[in-house]
Amino acid sequence: MFSPTEMAKITEDGAVYKATKHQLYSFISAILAGGFIGLAFVFYTTTQTGTADVAWGLSKLVGGIVFSIGVIMCVIFGAELFTSSTLTAVAKATHRITWFQMFRNWFVVYGGNFIGGLSVVVLIWLSGQMMAANGQWGLTILKTAQHKIHHTWMEAFTLGILCNIMVCIAVWMANAGKSLTDKAFIMILPIALFVSSGFEHCVANMFMIPMGMVIAHTSDASFWTAIGVDPMQYADLDLYHFVVKNLIPVTLGNIVGGVFFIGLVQWFLYIRKH
Repeated sequence: MFSPTEMAKITEDGAVYKATKHQLYSFISAILAGGFIGLAFVFYTTTQTGTADVAWGLSKLVGGIVFSIGVIMCVIFGAELFTSSTLTAVAKATHRITWFQMFRNWFVVYGGNFIGGLSVVVLIWLSGQMMAANGQWGLTILKTAQHKIHHTWMEAFTLGILCNIMVCIAVWMANAGKSLTDKAFIMILPIALFVSSGFEHCVANMFMIPMGMVIAHTSDASFWTAIGVDPMQYADLDLYHFVVKNLIPVTLGNIVGGVFFIGLVQWFLYIRKH
């Protein structure tokens, strides 16, 4: 494996590349990343459907492990994910990029991730996937999405910090690997930790909560009859709750977790002293 100092240098060089290349490429890459994370949540939802008789922790462990494929695909394809793009702060700390380049990259990647996540929402809706398992798949989406919009602001912010600590640890450790297997394998458990523990990831929520909103407000009577639920039970899945109660605090928490808890700490330990 590469040493911690070499890992820090690899991360710094990658951050410089992300922030200085033509941002059209970053935008297209970010759309892919948003789609990868959305598809990973589709996989997660499938594993969580029909698990009423399974121990809660084991069910969440399986969901976390399968969700890791989303981040693995992002790293292997070189797709830009907002949460890991917060590590461009390392390149700013070494004065290799400007504030403008760093924030421009964040803005472009965040927007691309959002489009990618919403694209998967559209595809899943058109596919009728929500009716899988006699509608229980869609009910899993509704329950998960509704849970996410009922954290307090501080809970959502803190869960965002914890989430991106683990995402950036996964990406940083992947930089130690010298083979595809190394990079993919080392990311599984850090991602499983954050997903199974219920930490909050802004890009994942760009798929999950809009998917819940679409199901809650556009499903026909046959869906609600199949799952035996009153649609008014999920009326709070709306734009206000999505943006104000979840997306804003979670995004801010993700930034703090990536920049301050991982990026700048590693910069101080392995780059600044050199």
